[in-house]
Amino acid sequence: MRREALGIYLNDHLAGATAGRLIAHRLAEHHRSSPYGGELRRLAVEIAEDRQTLLDLMDALAVPARRHKVFAGWLGEKGRLLKLNGRATRRAGLSTVIELEMLRLGIEGKSLLWKTLLALTPARELDETLLKELLDRARDQIDTVETVRTGAAVAALR
Repeated sequence: MRREALGIYLNDHLAGATAGRLIAHRLAEHHRSSPYGGELRRLAVEIAEDRQTLLDLMDALAVPARRHKVFAGWLGEKGRLLKLNGRATRRAGLSTVIELEMLRLGIEGKSLLWKTLLALTPARELDETLLKELLDRARDQIDTVETVRTGAAVAALR
C-alpha cells in the first residue's frame, strides 16, 4: 500500500473512531441507570481505548493524525443535533436505536480496519497478536451492541 494511501485510510478510520467514541460515551451516560448501563459503559471505555490504539499504530507507522479528519468525525457526530424529530429538548424514542445502529456500523468498519492491518503485518512489522486481539474485541463489541439494540428496538417499537 502506498504511504499516502495508508495515511488517508488510517485518518479516515480515525475520524470514524472519533465519532464512535462520542456516540458510545453519550449512550453510556444517557443509559447509566438502565439494565444496559454496565455494558454501555464497558463499550465506551473499550472504544476509547481502540481509538488510542489506532493513534499509537499510526505513530508507529509514522502516519500523522490529520486534525481536519478528527474534526470531521466530531462534526459528523454532532450533526445528529440537526435532526428534525419535533423534540428539541428531549430524546425521541428511536434515538437510542439509531445511535446503537450507527455504533454497530462503526464497529463493523473498525473490524475491517484491523483485518486490513493484519494483512499488512508482514510488510509493516505490526503486532499481529495485538491486531488479532483487537479484531476479537470488535466482534465481541458487535455482539454486545446487537443485544442492546434489539432490546431497545423492541421497547421503542412495541
